[in-house]
Amino acid sequence: MNFELKEGNKIGILLAKPNGEEAGRMTFTRFNDSKIRIDHTYVREEFEGKGIGKKLVMEAVKFAREYKLKIETKCLFAKHVFEKNEEIQDVWEK
Repeated sequence: MNFELKEGNKIGILLAKPNGEEAGRMTFTRFNDSKIRIDHTYVREEFEGKGIGKKLVMEAVKFAREYKLKIETKCLFAKHVFEKNEEIQDVWEK
């Protein structure tokens, strides 16, 4: 799975691209150098049920760890992933 990160002025998009085709995306807001908020996670219908959404959340966790960020969740899907996975609690700001 390839991921592509696009960041603008405080707004970012993380794209999931298996085989170069966009399967899903996550939008986020960067508040400062220490915190981002996952706003929305979307997976195209033909890719549903393949774990794309969770892979997007896990890629955001990897990004957060690399840059020492905390993640806030506005997106209910992302919140659910954090609640179910103890190993990613270190970056979650409840």
